[in-house]
Amino acid sequence: MRAGRAGLPWGARGLIACAASGALGCAAPALRDLPRLEWGVLLPLAALYAICEYAPRCPLMGHKVPGNMGAFFPVLLTAAFLLPPAAAALVPLPGALIGRVEPGHAAARRTWHAAQLALAAWASAQVCSLLGGSLSVPSGGGGPATAGPALVPFAGGFPDVLWAAAAAALTFCVVVTALDGAVLVAAERCALRAAWRGQFQRAAGPHLLHGLVGLMMAVLWRSPYGPAAAFFVLLPMYICCWVFAQYHRERGAHQSTIRALVQAVDIKDRYTRGHSERVGRASVLIARELGMDGERTEALRFAGILHDVGKLGVPTRLLRKDGPLTPEERRVIELHPEYGHEMVRGIGFLGEARDAILHHHERLDGSGYPYGLSGAEIPEFARVVAVADAFDAMTSTRSYRRARPVGTAVAELERCAGTQFDPRMVSALARALNREEWSPAVTADRPGGNVPAARERGGTAERDERSARAANGAGGAYGANGGNTSRRAGADGGNGSHASQRPAGNGGTVANDAGDPNGSAGSASSARPSHDAEEARAGRPPA
Repeated sequence: MRAGRAGLPWGARGLIACAASGALGCAAPALRDLPRLEWGVLLPLAALYAICEYAPRCPLMGHKVPGNMGAFFPVLLTAAFLLPPAAAALVPLPGALIGRVEPGHAAARRTWHAAQLALAAWASAQVCSLLGGSLSVPSGGGGPATAGPALVPFAGGFPDVLWAAAAAALTFCVVVTALDGAVLVAAERCALRAAWRGQFQRAAGPHLLHGLVGLMMAVLWRSPYGPAAAFFVLLPMYICCWVFAQYHRERGAHQSTIRALVQAVDIKDRYTRGHSERVGRASVLIARELGMDGERTEALRFAGILHDVGKLGVPTRLLRKDGPLTPEERRVIELHPEYGHEMVRGIGFLGEARDAILHHHERLDGSGYPYGLSGAEIPEFARVVAVADAFDAMTSTRSYRRARPVGTAVAELERCAGTQFDPRMVSALARALNREEWSPAVTADRPGGNVPAARERGGTAERDERSARAANGAGGAYGANGGNTSRRAGADGGNGSHASQRPAGNGGTVANDAGDPNGSAGSASSARPSHDAEEARAGRPPA
């Protein structure tokens, strides 16, 4: 569910209400006959799961506990083996309601979490009961253990009990992943084909392992050794969680490194502050619309964020140069994708993102750089980032020009599809923007943000000086033909993130607003001159 000030979508509210009602209905038989519950099993398991959920948010020990310890599903599967379905649905409720959740809509998140786990525990207990694998006893606390039909303890032997345990674990997995996908569609407006893609395949293995551990706990619980022996089974699970948490901490360190690189780029090129993060976000929108799995989507987000990291190898004087670039300076600028690729070559988890960093300036018609690739030769990630890059460049307000409306930017991308951009990526972004709200942002000289505001010079803010120069030099918005080059390369680009590096004449693609160097190689049908021309006249870098 999306955090923030925006209200929860009505579809998500309805889904949460239905799930909560369903969970309550599943637990109702037990709630109507509380004295007959096997409290000696229900209370210890509910307390243990509550401890597992609460530990990560405990002020005294939260920083020492693996962040994924809350998902101790073996405890819930133990309840499915030891208790009837209605009673098993009660076990996860206390822990789910007090566990840690992400910021934003905390009450809704906790309600959803509790309902999801209650439904999963109930369903797995039902399957276990139907297969004759339940280890519940017919009495507890002086009376029958269930609020419904009495269940017979399993008596089939060792090999057969594994089938019941595996079926119960897979049922738990199916319910959890199905509800996860449903909430992605309802709350995050995720595409249907992407919501569930790969979720069950990734979760089935761990859930089968959880089922095996839960079965071991249940057998020990009913053995002469009692519940104390069953709890010791969780020790190896905790160690596994700890190791997994170390992996996530290492991944977090990598992400911190990426953020540091992006911040360094923002500081060096103050005109495009925040651009990289938004390109990453737009790339994710395209990836989800194309149905990419979670791993590729994450790699594509990294590609969007790091696509301009090669600017760190470009002299700052070129990025901030006030006059036109010389041919030699343009050649230096065109090396930035290769610089970026070399910088991230050793970061293994980036995967395909490295190709996007190297090739995001290529054009579909083969007139891009650094290698002049065309069509399918251009890696898929690079084609996605090129579209995301151009879109953010056109919809971002800079100190030297105002942003274009989202609809205008999308129309421009569609006009340039087939020559500069991949039509499939453009269509995916257009569909995603029909569902997602995109807020254009000021990316230069903005108070706050990632980096300090531009220095003031001569008693007047440099922003005001630039604006005055632009006003004096411009010959009118989107006006006459342009023949000058940009004064700077390296703002952010539609087919990359850099300034125009060749003259932009009549018929140049307006997507060169994003900084493609081939202003004169655009759509010949364009009746409007390249936007690079306007910014060249104003002495500003196209962005």
